[in-house]
Amino acid sequence: MSEQDYTRRSFLKALGLGAAVMATPDRLLAKQKADSRPNILWILSEDISPELSCYGTEGVQTPNLDKLAGQGIRFSNAFTTAPVCSASRSAMITGMFQTSIGIHNHRSHRDDGYTLPEPARLITEYFRDAGYFTANVKTAAPGVKGSGKTDFNFKFKNAFDGSDWNQRKAGQPFFAQLSISITHRGGHWKNLRNQLKNPVDPAKIKLPPYYPDHPIAREDWATYLDSIQVMDGYIGKILKRLDDENLAENTLVIFIGDHGRCHVRGKQWLYDGGIHIPLIVRWPGKLKAGQVCYDLVSSIDISATILKIAGVKLPGHIEGKVFLESAANGNYKPVNKHEYIIAARDRCDETIDRIRCVRDRQYKYIRNFMPERPYTQTNAYKERSYPMLNLMKELHAQGKLTPVQALFMAPRKPDEELYDILNDPWEVNNLAALPKHRKTLEKMRTILERWIEETGDMGRFPEKPSSITPRDRKRIYGE
Repeated sequence: MSEQDYTRRSFLKALGLGAAVMATPDRLLAKQKADSRPNILWILSEDISPELSCYGTEGVQTPNLDKLAGQGIRFSNAFTTAPVCSASRSAMITGMFQTSIGIHNHRSHRDDGYTLPEPARLITEYFRDAGYFTANVKTAAPGVKGSGKTDFNFKFKNAFDGSDWNQRKAGQPFFAQLSISITHRGGHWKNLRNQLKNPVDPAKIKLPPYYPDHPIAREDWATYLDSIQVMDGYIGKILKRLDDENLAENTLVIFIGDHGRCHVRGKQWLYDGGIHIPLIVRWPGKLKAGQVCYDLVSSIDISATILKIAGVKLPGHIEGKVFLESAANGNYKPVNKHEYIIAARDRCDETIDRIRCVRDRQYKYIRNFMPERPYTQTNAYKERSYPMLNLMKELHAQGKLTPVQALFMAPRKPDEELYDILNDPWEVNNLAALPKHRKTLEKMRTILERWIEETGDMGRFPEKPSSITPRDRKRIYGE
């Protein structure tokens, strides 16, 4: 049996579904008139944690996002299902855990013809069936280019109808995705400070305790915050375009990160630095302005929520939960659907690993299924792009890291990790071995084990070499 066939069958079995649940276009057509349904603009900023001034981060200025939050709802406990772009985006565009449908390994299935197992579909297909125009925006506003990034771990056709919402028919509502790449680490970061009137002062930032207080670390963190400030300027221009085109009042705007910050212990890891993301939602006249919501939200919940708001009857296989529901007065309000969220990390580039986590509002449980593989196992991307990683390796060799900073340099990972987030927000005090926390550990371990079985977590099975890109396959196997 092929991997594709196995994935399809295990997926259907895990969900208890058959062909009968496949949503047909007739069932998906919205009941509202086209001109009464909201437009939906989904803004994805790459590699960003909630380091915005409205989230309390010192030293960074984000007036446009602060204004957006003041006009809508700021969610304080939003998390992505994966700490890396391709797996996270693949999950969001389907409304499903990437591990349920075999799209969990980073940049996988690029040339093996792998398609989504039935009944999974792109959410843009549901929008299209419901009469929406779908766009992957390339030019969002003067001076603001969308990256057009998809990065899905499966073969697809016609994911979007166009590259701008102005290509739609008169009166047609739109669903538009806009990806902003300025916050993604790269060579363009060298010129960020020249784009700002008030760049972040490295001397005034507050570093996480697991980073050494060193000029290189301060400069790198300040540059990351600078990228957020530049991105915030883009947000202002995008929102102005909505105003100028008289679209703001009937457009639901969602701002979110695709995963956490591109730093040590951030991107590619299940600590909050890798999965905790900003989420701001504005919908004039429908959402009460100035709210702060502390409910847990998963990134795949956004998919379910916007489909329902658009009038789409949610298919039974969608794993995200609706977190905005209509109230009696026709407005919408946030609703809590989660006692906990789940996230997963699998192979990233040439670095093979399998990690899962369960997080509620107080505790985080992490299970390292390959503890023998250290945090610092070879990864060419990080070694080339992370100055702080190379700094920490050097300082560790010199014996100059504090015990907390040296945790990341350990020769192996713990089998299990447990953190009290409320009292240990940086996740540096592992409670897993302490008898007083045994009940919490066992509870969260059971939750994870049940989730693995119920969703048919495909990470349990070895990845076929044919699904790996030639570059990464060569680095892994020397082929």
